[in-house]
Amino acid sequence: MRKALPALALGSLAATPALAADLNVTVEIPRLSVAEYHRPYAAIWLERPDQTAVGTFAVWYDTKLKNNEGEKWLKDIRQWWRRAGREMSFPVDGVTSPTRAPGRHTLTFSGAKGPLKGLPAGEYMLVVEAAREVGGRELIKVPVQWPPKAAKITSAKGSTELGAISVVAKP
Repeated sequence: MRKALPALALGSLAATPALAADLNVTVEIPRLSVAEYHRPYAAIWLERPDQTAVGTFAVWYDTKLKNNEGEKWLKDIRQWWRRAGREMSFPVDGVTSPTRAPGRHTLTFSGAKGPLKGLPAGEYMLVVEAAREVGGRELIKVPVQWPPKAAKITSAKGSTELGAISVVAKP
């Protein structure tokens, strides 16, 4: 009987479906050859096909300016600001962080918490928007099926302020 209980318990664990899926998002910030370079402010969020924001994953801005001066410029990330940002109070734990240097940056989001928790099944767009002082602005959208039925990679490429954006959805 002792041997049957662990085997029975193990069998019931194997039959339990995974509770949450993950999204891995890689954002490339290109190195630009310009006279005055400033790191871009950026926002990463998920929206429905009607462009309604579902949740903000990340906001990168100058968090070290005195008197929270960096928050004043968040409205320059225009689309995100109109859809979600103006209703937020900053800083947001787990969402806001300093601007990022040129290079590839990978973020992982779990379906068990954050903006993905309880998200209804459907088609969405992961949106990355960047704006840079004395520079330009760019917005990239990558389609996402949630929850993913199988592992899937989708990607898009920016032309100025953003480089390659890839989304890996894993069940």
